[in-house]
Amino acid sequence: MTTETNTAFEGFKDAFKNIQNLEVPEAAREFVKKTANTAKDRAAEAFAGSERVTAAVENAVTESVAEAGKISRNIQQAIYDDAEAFLSSIDKLASAKSFSEAVEIQSGLLRSRGEVFVSRAKATADYFGKLAANGAKSAQDNFAKVYNKTA
Repeated sequence: MTTETNTAFEGFKDAFKNIQNLEVPEAAREFVKKTANTAKDRAAEAFAGSERVTAAVENAVTESVAEAGKISRNIQQAIYDDAEAFLSSIDKLASAKSFSEAVEIQSGLLRSRGEVFVSRAKATADYFGKLAANGAKSAQDNFAKVYNKTA
């Protein structure tokens, strides 16, 4: 039985010896090299593209935080200005010597505050219009940078 087993595996043994000496054709080796180099180039392009996307997101977030800070400071300034105007109006009203003078002072103060309100509303609308336009332009520019370099 041992002889039969050895004879049965003799063909496999010879096949494995021949596989070790089998030569890989030049075209197959070149194909594998070319495919590996192409994959390496694609990986480098993908990495560069992801870096550009990250930079664009970072830039957008930085701009957003800066704008949020500006808005917060402007709101704080408006609150302070309103408080100061209110306290000044109390002082002016306290100096009125008659009811009609108090009404006149109050009317002037209301007119003044109305003008401030309209001015702030216009400035706010202009600011948000510019902010939206700049944000859209920035997003478009960042998208173009990312898309053009990865395409």
